[in-house]
Amino acid sequence: MPVIDSNEYKKKLCHLYNEVAKELFGFGTTLLKASIDQNIVTFHAKHRRSPRSTALEGEAPTLKHEVDFYMSSIYKKRVREKLEQELGLSIEAVLRDYDPPTQWAITNVILKETE
Repeated sequence: MPVIDSNEYKKKLCHLYNEVAKELFGFGTTLLKASIDQNIVTFHAKHRRSPRSTALEGEAPTLKHEVDFYMSSIYKKRVREKLEQELGLSIEAVLRDYDPPTQWAITNVILKETE
């Protein structure tokens, strides 16, 4: 299914992205925007700080950094699965950068080129 650059489609993309946040952390994002540029879908998301994350930050910062890395990897995997299953997208790569101090994440979903 091709990506359609419409407000309704962007809402659906954001809804699916937010579902992953709820599944993994128990709550959704505070700010979320999706944009589409040719074969790249970009999510700009401000996440909520988890109480567990705050506790780890004070007691075991290295462990918190490691947990953030693995949670980001799981997030990418789940976003990919959800977009492929729910919207039928053919995804080449999911790239995500997460800044723990500010809770901002930028996720780029690169779609396979249609031949």
